[in-house]
Amino acid sequence: MSEFRSRILGVGAYVPPRVVTNHDLAQLMETTHEWIVERSGIEERRWVDPGEGGAEMAAKACAEAMEKAGLAAADIDMLVYATLSPDVQFPGTGVFVQRLLGLRDIPCYDIRQQCTGFIYGLAMADAFVRTGQYKNILVIGSEVHSTGLDVSTRGRDVTVLFGDGAGAVVVGRSPDASHRILSTHLHADGREAEILWAESPASRNHPRITAADMAAGKHYPSMVGKKVFKHAVTRMPMVLMEGMVINDLKLEDIDMVIPHQANLRINQMVAKLIGLPEHKMHNNIQKYGNTTAASIPICMHEAIALGKIQPGHTVALIAFGAGLTWASAFLRY
Repeated sequence: MSEFRSRILGVGAYVPPRVVTNHDLAQLMETTHEWIVERSGIEERRWVDPGEGGAEMAAKACAEAMEKAGLAAADIDMLVYATLSPDVQFPGTGVFVQRLLGLRDIPCYDIRQQCTGFIYGLAMADAFVRTGQYKNILVIGSEVHSTGLDVSTRGRDVTVLFGDGAGAVVVGRSPDASHRILSTHLHADGREAEILWAESPASRNHPRITAADMAAGKHYPSMVGKKVFKHAVTRMPMVLMEGMVINDLKLEDIDMVIPHQANLRINQMVAKLIGLPEHKMHNNIQKYGNTTAASIPICMHEAIALGKIQPGHTVALIAFGAGLTWASAFLRY
């Protein structure tokens, strides 16, 4: 069986219109604009208003990606939805996006690799296109964090970091080597999974959540920040270098690096450690916060709009997140 190669045909993004600034958060908890910027680089983020969920945001991002790719609903034959914040406990949110877009009878995968979810989804799509089983695949990252955050001083270390939004790409067949996904590199290590997690509700517990759990804030995300930072600035350069070795690339061969937008200080440290010039890494966490699985496609979408990524450019996507998971993808856009 002959092997096809894949490429990104179109990129779309959507963020809700409601802007929440650091000054807004300072009205709800003991924090300041300066404190948040110093530690994370974040100045504002977008939060949904009632009635808007991950599926609705994802459908808008997908519609743009499909338009950019010149494809209609009937042309899409698979969907991969990455998130840590599904709209409901079950079924997966992918089928709700499918319904909103009018995609009939296609397979929908929902995956839970958190901040690296988009790259994991991209790897899945690349593999399916290579086999010839599917031709045009939507890969989505969409998150609603704002409805699950502890908006008090107790939760500020985590709450100030997160925003809502969605990004999507269409992955399809590539006719030539000038536009294609070159490689993907996926990793996980669960030995310290609890340093970044939301403990409750949990199906391993009966009942799944108690009043005591809620009083202790176990239904909110928690993070051991220093450990996460250390892992991120170690794993992200490693997985970037892994892809460079596989593709026989040097730093000067890479036109743009799009990192997961978890913390601007992490990304700046990664760039410093590998000697990457500032103009070769695009960040937009300052405006959107950490949108987890959505951050890379949202950031890539913006870099394309700004002309930082152009047809034929060599682009590296890198991420690190809960699990712990980390990944990279290399492509010629």
